Amino acid sequence: MAHDARIEEQAAAWAVRTGDPAFEDWEGFTAWLERDPAHARAYDRVASGVADAVASEPPVRITDTDEVATPARHASTRRWFVGGAIAASLAIAGIGFWQSSDGGYAIETASGETRTIPLTDGGQIVLAGDSRVALNHDDPRSATLDRGQALFVIRHDDTKPFRVTVGDAHLVDLGTVFDVTNGDGGLRVAVAEGAVAYNPQKDNVRLDPGDVLTTRAGSPGYAVSQVPADQVGEWREGRLTFRDARLRDVAADLSRMTGIAFTVSTSAADKRISGSVRTADIREDPEMLGALLGIALTRTGDTWVIG
Repeated sequence: MAHDARIEEQAAAWAVRTGDPAFEDWEGFTAWLERDPAHARAYDRVASGVADAVASEPPVRITDTDEVATPARHASTRRWFVGGAIAASLAIAGIGFWQSSDGGYAIETASGETRTIPLTDGGQIVLAGDSRVALNHDDPRSATLDRGQALFVIRHDDTKPFRVTVGDAHLVDLGTVFDVTNGDGGLRVAVAEGAVAYNPQKDNVRLDPGDVLTTRAGSPGYAVSQVPADQVGEWREGRLTFRDARLRDVAADLSRMTGIAFTVSTSAADKRISGSVRTADIREDPEMLGALLGIALTRTGDTWVIG
């Protein structure tokens, strides 16, 4: 089922791209179709939904009084309608997708799910649960992480490095695999491969493999610590490792990755713990978290309270 879901997500992403009048990567699209017969079937399902929606578009009447600019205006309208039809088909497929008329679009996940977003240059963004990333067809080498967590696997281009915006912070790839978390507690950037420049026009901090930069909401400055590089992005494999982490961040990470509501008592929010858990185990029995991490845990309705 997970394999089928990934194929559906990829098909939806290709449907968005091929619906863009500026799309040029037909070679890459053909290679993806030919890689697996299931790819073509999934794309046909999405494309059929778009075609049905477009077929229902009312005809445009052209009269002698229409000016020369009318066809261009109609073309723009139709591009937006097709974009809307694609968005509608993705919504039917259960994929959180929003598109605007200026080429921008956003993809959102629910708590407890992850989604891989292929990029036109062969890279990808792996979006964690309860997260939202904004992208733009006209600027495929940039992204904005509105909330949540994402692992960026980027193909570096010296002439046009990939840029990620998180609130007021700016990250620039230097040939990179890096993990970014945008939460209520602040920003967290961890590098697995290559390097990332943090706020190059201001702080100009270079982060190398194993470096973790954190900021705190409402506080100036940042801190840099180190973790084993192979632990960066391990949440993709179903494991969360905490190193001197604040309980408020632990609760947020657990909620995002398991789909179970965790919160923390006010008095314990800034207390710190270290430990490692498998998200599948927590989904099966949330109460075991107390023994695994040595913390107090109580249940209130559907919410588990730490502290």
